[in-house]
Amino acid sequence: MTTTAIAPALDASQTAKLHELYRHLHAHPELSMQEFATATLIEEQLDGLSIEHFRCGGTGVVGVLRNGDGPVVAFRADSDGLPIEEATGLDYASTDTGTLPDGTVVPVMHGCGHDTHVASLLGAAEVLSGNLDAWSGTLVLIFQPGEETAAGALAMLDDGLWDKAPRPEVVFGQHVMPRPVGTVAISSGPVAAMADSLRVTVHGQQSHGSQPQDSIDPIVMAAHMVTRLQGIVSRELDPRKSAVVTVGTFHAGLKENIIPASAEFTLNIRTFDEDVRRQVLAAVRRIVTAEAAASGAPGPDVEEMYRFPQCFNDPDAVPPVMEALRLALGAESVEITPPMMGSEDFGHLGTAIGVPSVFWMFGGTPVAGLERPVPVNHSPFFAPELEGSLAGGVSAAVAVLLSRLGN
Repeated sequence: MTTTAIAPALDASQTAKLHELYRHLHAHPELSMQEFATATLIEEQLDGLSIEHFRCGGTGVVGVLRNGDGPVVAFRADSDGLPIEEATGLDYASTDTGTLPDGTVVPVMHGCGHDTHVASLLGAAEVLSGNLDAWSGTLVLIFQPGEETAAGALAMLDDGLWDKAPRPEVVFGQHVMPRPVGTVAISSGPVAAMADSLRVTVHGQQSHGSQPQDSIDPIVMAAHMVTRLQGIVSRELDPRKSAVVTVGTFHAGLKENIIPASAEFTLNIRTFDEDVRRQVLAAVRRIVTAEAAASGAPGPDVEEMYRFPQCFNDPDAVPPVMEALRLALGAESVEITPPMMGSEDFGHLGTAIGVPSVFWMFGGTPVAGLERPVPVNHSPFFAPELEGSLAGGVSAAVAVLLSRLGN
């Protein structure tokens, strides 16, 4: 059976069940490393397909589908949601809440499409488990928690992922994006940037708002830091290098007539090159320390929150993946694209055991929908088109897996 013949192997009843599964996942997202109900649901689905499985990394699930002699191939789907209040208006929109590590209760949404990833991989597993004569070998299904905080892949590795599961010769993964359904974008070499997230706590001296002379104002000080940080990319980096420095949060004070004792802001830094990364991180520390000194304040605290590795596609492994996708989706539907500034912890999985990885983006937006501005990932309006995105995700996964496992 060829790739193109097996790709649409889910019948109408199976497709309807997959759509219902997706709606449930979308309506009930869970925050990073808290995907307890999601993990249980995945285990139930694997049980229904008679696929052996085990927990790994807390809320991660690993399925192992064995089908005789042959290659061992892994495929990863991430499962966590985001602290976003959904505004899509879908009849299966999330109204659930979650609790952040600091105790804050927040709305939760699958605002990055991880529900699509989980459903697509489960759909691909159903196709392959129902067509065992078409392939041979072992498929390792990795349902990874905590991608949004860069915690999940490392948690699974620390929990002995590759001691418990068969070691693959390659690790695949995919991500839904606001591009036409039925299309794929793929890069050779760098796919996504490294990312560093930092928390900066600025220490001042509290005073009455009417007596600024008795204070060291941490808000003014931190505001100067935020402004000065914007000059790193524009005035310190070689223009031929890429980096992004974003201040995402800023918190200070409790009342308008009190100059507070401290202020806090968080940064997110994206880079492709390790030397550039070191340069930017050193510049951040230099600037915040110097601004504190200029204000007569003690040095700020700079805390590393988390770091994403670079997501890298092995150049030798990309061509056969592209060929499989072109055969399944049509040559015109597969596009070679430059790397994105977004980040992924997917790369840890293959790097940990020295095997190649390939990661691609598949479409979640109908062509007609592209005529107007399309909500992007992490938007409260992000909503991949259910039928087209799942069909594309399942077809792409099956096609690539059969390119390695097919008879």
